Amino acid sequence: MTTLTLGKALNEGLRRSMEDDSKVLVMGEDVGKLGGVFRVTDGLQKDFGEDRVIDTPLAESGIIGTAIGLALRGYRPVCEIQFDGFVFPAADQLITQLAKMPLRSLGKVRLPVVVRIPFGGGIGAVEHHSESPEVYFTHTAGLRVVACSNPADAYTMIQDAVRCDDPIIFFEPKRRYWDKAEVDLMAAGVPLDRARTVRQGSDVTLLAYGPMVKTCLEAAGAAEQEGRSLEVIDLRSLSPLDMDVVAGSVERTGRCVVVHEAPVFTGLGAELAARISERCFYHLESPVLRVGGFSTPYPPSRLEDHYLPDLDRVLDAVDRAFTY
Repeated sequence: MTTLTLGKALNEGLRRSMEDDSKVLVMGEDVGKLGGVFRVTDGLQKDFGEDRVIDTPLAESGIIGTAIGLALRGYRPVCEIQFDGFVFPAADQLITQLAKMPLRSLGKVRLPVVVRIPFGGGIGAVEHHSESPEVYFTHTAGLRVVACSNPADAYTMIQDAVRCDDPIIFFEPKRRYWDKAEVDLMAAGVPLDRARTVRQGSDVTLLAYGPMVKTCLEAAGAAEQEGRSLEVIDLRSLSPLDMDVVAGSVERTGRCVVVHEAPVFTGLGAELAARISERCFYHLESPVLRVGGFSTPYPPSRLEDHYLPDLDRVLDAVDRAFTY
């Protein structure tokens, strides 16, 4: 076991992927000499060269478009979008090309492209640097969407994503980059499309992903002091959703709260609430409740503590779930 930050775990996972397959390339703005804004690619260009770790122009559409061309020629590009809010100039390449080309070719064309996106707030940054755009991509058929929440998962998930033949949007919780944990560098990890129960409980199911998993674990610890047992599930895969794990938990607890940083309105929590209501209706003791951001553009950094879900807002939702 090795103690790694989440950012370093991603770095080690990328390094291992590049060692295992010479067709794996890393590309993006400042990923080479600088090692990326968050240093996730630190040292990779020095060890693998400028042909495999490529500093690109400041043009997200060009990054993704070039990656599609490389994938068509047999490479496995890993693209870094420097910040979440910078992904939208590449929307055409992601939504109308990367997501659709495999089906358009009846599966004859595979596009094993991984698009890494640091997402979420909590680092004191301005808009375009603190957003949660995951729902745009979960709504885009043809893309897999995943989010890591801890160093151990980050290490295995990035390798699984690189090996996958499908295009993958890989969300990384930027405020958790410096969180440390033990990582087994020989572990295979949970399959990429599976959710993980990270804390067992019997009274309420908390569903979260990315940065909110840690928040929900802290809420579960606080609720235990009040005699309530909260089960915490890390979704990991946002598209497709692992509804077997989700439904199994909700059927046992009878109550569910979905937590994410993105605005609640038409967010991923709405899809989860609908699916849980359809599948677990006769097991529910209360409606599925949602905790998330507000329907406003991301606020100035001095206000983000009021915007982002925290332990108190999660516990308030848990309290409301018991009032029905």
